[in-house]
Amino acid sequence: MRFGQSVIALGSFLLPGAVAWGSLGHITVAYIASNFVKDNTAAYFQDILRNDTVHYLAGVATWADSIRYTKWGRFSKNFHFIDAKDTPPTYCGVDFERDCKEEGCVVSSIQNYTSQLLDTGLWSWRRNQAAKFVIHFVGDIHQPLHVENVAQGGNGIHVKWESSEFNLHHVWDSSIAEKMLGGIHRKPYEAGFEWAANLTAQIKSGKYEAESKVWAEGISLDDPISTAMKWANESNAVVCTHVFPEGPDAIVGQELAGDYYEKAAPVIEIQVAKAGYRLAAWLDLIADKVSGTAQSTDEL
Repeated sequence: MRFGQSVIALGSFLLPGAVAWGSLGHITVAYIASNFVKDNTAAYFQDILRNDTVHYLAGVATWADSIRYTKWGRFSKNFHFIDAKDTPPTYCGVDFERDCKEEGCVVSSIQNYTSQLLDTGLWSWRRNQAAKFVIHFVGDIHQPLHVENVAQGGNGIHVKWESSEFNLHHVWDSSIAEKMLGGIHRKPYEAGFEWAANLTAQIKSGKYEAESKVWAEGISLDDPISTAMKWANESNAVVCTHVFPEGPDAIVGQELAGDYYEKAAPVIEIQVAKAGYRLAAWLDLIADKVSGTAQSTDEL
């Protein structure tokens, strides 16, 4: 489905007001997915999420972050990441058995909540919740520091960003993307919508047109763990090439808004584009299977 630019003004009153770190990326991923899902998929998830506006995915994209530190939602705090116990930059790699916590991780959570979405016997509120988790976790798994153990995914590494001190995870979650867009001025939904429109165009007929043809390869509802692990290992490879190219110790205290940013920004952009495109393909598969019209990913 494609939406006109005017929808922001028409539907902004339906969007949540408070957002957390990394919200711009999640919102953009959701809008990209909205641009690529089939009409029947859009109708299916608009019904589950009880929102028939164009913001039906973006409006819940940060919900999982908003509940993770609440008394009720703390059960989900480990579901946003998988701690790859590797040694960047000499070795990067994610191993499900080694790295997924007993309580769960982003890989097992994509499997778990996808299975709940496919279970039409569940209460509607359970499937609503499952949809919101899937939308969020597909975004999380494409952020390199959500698939890395070093310093709690970079949270324990202090760096400088335009002379101010931040942790490295925040820089990859928010700072780089916001600088790419010239700042979001406390309007992440408008910024995300516009960024998604640009990336959608790049995927359909621009610089990502050719490579995007393989982004959905290997996606399978029959093996969500393998699918999610493929995505996790792709993201984790960036930890060696762009997050810690000279090792974790070398980045401590460094100013990252210059040369580091110039090298990292294109990676952030393609990860967001991939996440949105793959989320659309994943939601299409779910809607098709529930409706009995499932097809091979080769036909997507």
